[in-house]
Amino acid sequence: MSKNRELFLKHLAQTTPFPVGLEIDRAEGVFLYDTDGKRYLDLIGGVAVSNIGHRHPTVVAALQKQLDKHLHVMVYGEYIQEVQVQLAHRLAAVLPENLSMVYLVNSGTEANEGAIKLAKRYTGRYEVVGFHHSYHGSTHGSLSLTGNETKKGGYRPLLPGTRFISFNDETALSKITTATAAVIIEPVQGDAGVRIPAPNYLKALRDRCNATDTLLIMDEVQTGFGRTGKRFAFEHFDVVPDIITLAKGMGGGMPIGAFISAPEIMECLTHDPMLGHITTFGGHPMSCAAALANLDVLTDELIGQVAAKGNLFKELLQHPSVREIRGIGLMLALELKDYDQVSTLFHHCLENGVIGFWFLSSNNSFRIAPPLTIDEEAIKMACTVIREGLDLLK
Repeated sequence: MSKNRELFLKHLAQTTPFPVGLEIDRAEGVFLYDTDGKRYLDLIGGVAVSNIGHRHPTVVAALQKQLDKHLHVMVYGEYIQEVQVQLAHRLAAVLPENLSMVYLVNSGTEANEGAIKLAKRYTGRYEVVGFHHSYHGSTHGSLSLTGNETKKGGYRPLLPGTRFISFNDETALSKITTATAAVIIEPVQGDAGVRIPAPNYLKALRDRCNATDTLLIMDEVQTGFGRTGKRFAFEHFDVVPDIITLAKGMGGGMPIGAFISAPEIMECLTHDPMLGHITTFGGHPMSCAAALANLDVLTDELIGQVAAKGNLFKELLQHPSVREIRGIGLMLALELKDYDQVSTLFHHCLENGVIGFWFLSSNNSFRIAPPLTIDEEAIKMACTVIREGLDLLK
């Protein structure tokens, strides 16, 4: 056992009894390298974070430039910092007109916490509706709206006033009423194993929210920034939310998140009480610099290639052991018989230099979410390894 592995197990709080335990030395593009020099093709991108690959030169240059200016100078919202202002301006420019006021935070779960608070404050209501098998984060409010009892059962009581309906079931939309402050939904359910809404489902949800004056929150933490082949997943469905939450692929590998809404909605956080949401490190200058660079790299041309790359994975991974391939863009799930098969495939791939993963709420599915910059050669190499692993399954 290496010294670092020993210290990792001794001093870093563990999240499972069996961490993957790769000792990472460096990362570049779509590859990770361990301390022995072994190269791994990263098919999960830090779980939908490294959409433009690891250490993209544009991001590194932006970080170096900001480092020469300043780091943290004040809690979010008090000082005018050019890099924060420019990021908010750029985000507003690529979003619909009603999504123009940006609150910068540190992570996806904090973005969802802020969005839930905002909806309750603006509407004066307390009920929030979520979806079975959803995932919105691990802090108490986000966990309360996560539809996975295994993950939250040990932490009750959680946020009161929450209720759940089934994804893609239009008949259940009647449970959204004039008592509902907000509905929070992933436009594509991620940790449920990439569940895509039926063609008219999100429009029906939007109509029901309009009829009951309920705010619609779309959690684009996993789906945003080109992951699905559009800049944001809601663009596939011709529906615009009242609040959008972002993180993961937003920062080019740096930690950052945001919740975004209309000025008249967001304004209510400024009074009664003032400082309706507070974050010390939200919008950290280094993370904002990286996020701006990330937007520069995520061109229409790059995002336009995502669907074809996803289709190539689907084409090459047809196999008798694969019960279903679900996917949109480069957000893919290979459904197998059970978790044991997923585990076998995962370890085979890892031994052969390819990193996949699994899902929290669909443990019989194998996750594929590589950097959007992955090329055809790397996709073919990865699929060869995966198919060899599938051949081993019983």
